[in-house]
Amino acid sequence: MKDFTRLFDIIYYQQANYPQPDAFACKINGQWKKYSTQDIIDGANKVSLALLKLGVKPDDKIAIVSNSRPEWNMVDLGILQIGAINVPVYPTISEHEYKFIFNDAEIKYAFVSDAKLFEKISSIKPEVPSLQGIYTFDTVKGAKHYDEFLALAEGGSMQELESLKTAVKPEALATIIYTSGTTGNPKGVMLSHNNVVSNVKASRPVLPIDETKRVLSFLPLCHIFERMVVYVYMQVGASVYYAESMETIADNLKEVKPNFFTSVPRLLEKVYIKLQGAAANLDGWKKNLYNNALAFAQSYDIEKDYGIGDKLKRALYDKLIYKKWREALGGECEGIVTGAAALNPLLARVFTCAGIPIMEGYGQTESSPVISINPFDLKRLKFGTVGIPIEGVEVRLEQREGMAQGEGEIQCKGPNVMMGYYKRPDLTAETVVDGWLKTGDVGTWVEYKGAKYIKITDRVKELFKTSGGKYIAPQQIENKMKEIPYIEQIMVVGENRNYVTALIVPNLLNLSEWCLKNGIAAKTAEEMAQNADVQKLFREAIDEKNKNFGQWETVKKFHLMTKEWSIDGGELTPTMKVKRKVVLEKYKDIIEKLYS
Repeated sequence: MKDFTRLFDIIYYQQANYPQPDAFACKINGQWKKYSTQDIIDGANKVSLALLKLGVKPDDKIAIVSNSRPEWNMVDLGILQIGAINVPVYPTISEHEYKFIFNDAEIKYAFVSDAKLFEKISSIKPEVPSLQGIYTFDTVKGAKHYDEFLALAEGGSMQELESLKTAVKPEALATIIYTSGTTGNPKGVMLSHNNVVSNVKASRPVLPIDETKRVLSFLPLCHIFERMVVYVYMQVGASVYYAESMETIADNLKEVKPNFFTSVPRLLEKVYIKLQGAAANLDGWKKNLYNNALAFAQSYDIEKDYGIGDKLKRALYDKLIYKKWREALGGECEGIVTGAAALNPLLARVFTCAGIPIMEGYGQTESSPVISINPFDLKRLKFGTVGIPIEGVEVRLEQREGMAQGEGEIQCKGPNVMMGYYKRPDLTAETVVDGWLKTGDVGTWVEYKGAKYIKITDRVKELFKTSGGKYIAPQQIENKMKEIPYIEQIMVVGENRNYVTALIVPNLLNLSEWCLKNGIAAKTAEEMAQNADVQKLFREAIDEKNKNFGQWETVKKFHLMTKEWSIDGGELTPTMKVKRKVVLEKYKDIIEKLYS
């Protein structure tokens, strides 16, 4: 096979060009179980035949509610081969959201990973008339197991399957992905085979992977970012190892020793926080050396021509400090791509200086998802930008009220633009105009080495006006404040108010070390948040960062939260972005006190 036009073609393309003994792998009972390319093909075919036995027809909707695992991929491919539609759903959403999605999409069958999810989906089954059955990947008491489902494939007709595969056109609907809204019901984004395939092919040249590489995957496959990248891995024959969970990533990195992985900024922020706190366990010259190495990385400028003194310093830091950081990521990592939210340029500087290049990309579900990405070439990498538009995708900026000179809403046009929102032609008409997808993000162009890079400055819907009529771009302020080592999470507030305030989740690790070092008895989050010296520390650090902004943009007051925001707590989306409206409502009493 020399080319592919539909998503399920990709595994056959791998078999023809780069067959792998470990195309996919996952850890079961402490051991890595590997699936060859042929295993994945055989599994996908069994899924297709079993679905046909159950009476599934082209355009029927099948849901997958599961952690990332090889079964996810086999079910995905098996669904798509018969012209049915894969509706992947986050395992972390509420029963209310499951009920809405399952009814909206008219889900016929669902595949879930474990007992907890089986219980959740079973509880809504009486209220979802279309749902005929649920199968579990794990063994769950009282549930039909995946093996029982696969057994239905016995005696199935491969001739019928081949006929159905041939009938699937590249422009046909492949998947409906429900986006995580901050308010109201989620929207179903319809993506065709061609939408995603075009993105796979355009992203391939900018990712440093081939059939010799291992990758660790830990972002959810129900998110189009990771799913598309996994299709790229399949295309080039890279071996995909799935992390056991978010809690085991550190161990899995050391076991798999990946050459590459994708991440979201929030996870990289957590790694950086640990790097900052590592000095707490050192003393004397070792502590000084570590802090100097960290400070050097924080100020690293990829465009600067360093003199011999700085080059020797970096070589020393690399041998004694940065090497250990790389070993914590497995020791063989050649690069990381991050997306889904804005990356603080400080993180890019630190990791890249340590020999772990971070390339920031940009896109959204509606664009399948990649619109732009930074090149994996240190001579062309531009910190603080989300890179150059990928091949085949046009980008323009549309100026709006409240935007600075040169800024505009980012809009894109190309084969990656969605088919539309499922059952919502009204929303589709608002979002895609004359083929141009209105992203809702504000950006500007940055000229660099003969190319035009996109720089994200904020979200159109998150721009707000103070009561004095001044526009505020909260994301810019938040990213600058996150450079303060004592801040873990922050949300800027001030719409229709006469000044800007902020809700801050402290970095308890760094703050605890500071308290210990300064003889402050506060130990708990509550004690530290109320301590006068801690309040003064934050005030001075915030005032220093305020110098980067106009008077109307400066953070005048702040409140230190005593509990970290989380997905389970409802403050974060599944991709770890802050749900601003949820936070505003949940902590409205605290916010009112900041303005009293």
